[in-house]
Amino acid sequence: MSRIFQPLTLRGVTLKNRIVMAPMLMYSGQDDGKVNDLHLAHYSARALGGVGLITTEVVAVLPQGRISHTDLGLWNDSQVAGLARLADMIHTCGAKGTLQLAHAGRKSMVDGAIVAPSPLPHSEQQRTPEALSIAQIEAIVQAFVDAAQRAIDTGFDCLEIHAAHGYLIHEFLSPLSNQREDRYGGSEENRSRLLLEIVAGVRQAWPQERPLIVRLSAEDKAGPGGNHLQVTERLATRLKALGVDLLGISAGGLAPTFDGEIVPGYQVPYAARIREQVGIPVGCNGSITSSELVESILFSGAADLVYIGRELLRNPFWLLEVARHAGVEPPLAIPTYARATGPYVRGH
Repeated sequence: MSRIFQPLTLRGVTLKNRIVMAPMLMYSGQDDGKVNDLHLAHYSARALGGVGLITTEVVAVLPQGRISHTDLGLWNDSQVAGLARLADMIHTCGAKGTLQLAHAGRKSMVDGAIVAPSPLPHSEQQRTPEALSIAQIEAIVQAFVDAAQRAIDTGFDCLEIHAAHGYLIHEFLSPLSNQREDRYGGSEENRSRLLLEIVAGVRQAWPQERPLIVRLSAEDKAGPGGNHLQVTERLATRLKALGVDLLGISAGGLAPTFDGEIVPGYQVPYAARIREQVGIPVGCNGSITSSELVESILFSGAADLVYIGRELLRNPFWLLEVARHAGVEPPLAIPTYARATGPYVRGH
């Protein structure tokens, strides 16, 4: 039997299958950070295609923390209604939804000052950020907690904290981007402090029956001196103790280039190692485009969920074709969609 279509329960939320739409920026918003019709159409199409869990693109906790001026946001109450409509649409289309909270840090492209743990630019082509003060760091922690409290009213099933890919939290985690000498820099313990404070505050604010997910880069892959897998294993153990239910395991993003080979499933071993060593459910990603590879990942126990990105951009109904080849009839909000994947019978 196909492992892809086996349900999975995290706290009080049951996913109908093991496929997650990966968080991917669509740059289709506007400066107010609110949901528009393009967002509704984009996410609904993948939900109608049978995906079990739909993850939003990054939702910024502060205007300064946006990657671009077209990002979604949850820094004020006026943004709740649009996200609630999006969550309702995802549910109507038969899926569960995850809202991803983030702060871009030094990778922000918005106007005005950008911030980071240290005044080190992401690349030679990007601006030099201002180093955050302790008071500013504390305000960012509170911004994540405030956004989590607003997220309750959106109705999203899960909440995800983006701590990967070179954005602000990852910048604090890595010794390559964090050269502070206060309690948020230096030692591994201090560099982890921002993420752990955010998770502790968010887990307290977020309803206990709803899962909390953290997205991590298992290794910086940005040259010598960066974080390695053993550091992330220790961090994952602490996140599990704080009540995190799933880790989305990726790699890289701290630098413009990736220091390693990129092949289908190239990041899966990181997820497998953390799942084995820490004993926490994990999701994996990394150029995964075939159902055969997904089945192999799930069958081997390398991951509990598989994030699919570009393949769902190319084909929102990819999973329906997978179901047909597997001989599975998945539950769909519009069952007629499944007929299009099989032989056409006149009159039906």
